[in-house]
Amino acid sequence: MIKRIGTGPRMSEAVIHGQTVYLAGQVGDGASVTEQTQDCLRQVDEILAKAGTSKENILQTIIWVADMADFAEMNAVWDAWVPQGHTPARATGEAKLAAPKYKVEIIVTAAIPA
Repeated sequence: MIKRIGTGPRMSEAVIHGQTVYLAGQVGDGASVTEQTQDCLRQVDEILAKAGTSKENILQTIIWVADMADFAEMNAVWDAWVPQGHTPARATGEAKLAAPKYKVEIIVTAAIPA
């Protein structure tokens, strides 16, 4: 069975299949990488809660930054947010994002506890 959360004409905020939830890429508001990363992670927390799970159950995260020069700034926010002992598999790369104002995009896959 497939369940969708926040379904729109183009995409859903999240899709649940079995005990796995796949989040759409989250971009955040703010002028700085720090502000955008904080907002992305706030959105991740909210969507995971809607799906019945939390950041402790994240399996994998893919992070895109518009400029790898911002890697350390993004990581400072990530390191303060991610629960130690529950860190997911993660990849980070540089990409041209959907709009010039975006500096970071975060994509999450998580397990839903039985």
